[in-house]
Amino acid sequence: MKVQCVICDKIEAIDNESYEAKRLRNRPIHTYMCVECNDRITTKTNERAATGNFKLYRSKQEEEEW
Repeated sequence: MKVQCVICDKIEAIDNESYEAKRLRNRPIHTYMCVECNDRITTKTNERAATGNFKLYRSKQEEEEW
């Protein structure tokens, strides 16, 4: 399966039977990011988190009572 990175527009081939290929086929909202871009974003995020002025806003999950 050919995929294109959403950041650098690099085209790569991934295995058709892989979990990532299945996820991309079945859920079009998910996007592909190449390894280099993923590593770059991870490093930059960790550097920002180390400064102390970084807040990661995540939605609060409410527990359902049945």
